[in-house]
Amino acid sequence: MRFVDNPEDAVLAAAKDMLRRGLVEGTAGNISARRADGHLVITPSSVDYRDMTRDDLVLVDADGNVVSAKDGRAPSSEMALHLACYRAFDDIGSVIHSHPVWATMFAVARQSIPACIDEFAVYCGGDIRCADYAASGTPDVGHNAVKALEGRAAALIANHGLVAVAPRPDKALHVTALVERTAQIAWGARALGGPVPIPEEVNRNFAAVYGYLRQQG
Repeated sequence: MRFVDNPEDAVLAAAKDMLRRGLVEGTAGNISARRADGHLVITPSSVDYRDMTRDDLVLVDADGNVVSAKDGRAPSSEMALHLACYRAFDDIGSVIHSHPVWATMFAVARQSIPACIDEFAVYCGGDIRCADYAASGTPDVGHNAVKALEGRAAALIANHGLVAVAPRPDKALHVTALVERTAQIAWGARALGGPVPIPEEVNRNFAAVYGYLRQQG
């Protein structure tokens, strides 16, 4: 089981950076990290990232039961998505759910984001698949996302946004930003006739590097 050192500080720093990069607005999106004891630190529901402090973060157990929360703070409404990811993948320590504009365009169109930039698969494992649709806040969101995340660092959530997984919050945020940038480039390339695919063998080799690096943390 992979966990994050100083998860509270790591989650808060990533939350502030996520807002600064324009990957979410207001209170949308959510970030979590796994502690050594198996509990999860997760951003609270309905608290603006600009005002969020370390004390606002919520601690839940592996089943989603609140262990500690300031002034009755509730964990993110998408907590089930995070729990599903941790249950499915022992080699991750953090989950980020965000709503980046370009990637969400692909999610709304229910189209994969192609691994069309050299070395993209090293960081993400390959094309970013779109999960089957499920209503926000339902267990099926996590169930469907886990399927789309197999062998990948990120997946699109149909008609909603993006989820990224990694050993630490800063790494999950890097994946989120990279996927968003690639989505914008792929979208623009369509105006020039469409992205020219990288040879499959090259992307397979890059994906193998991703698998190795993910295991190493």
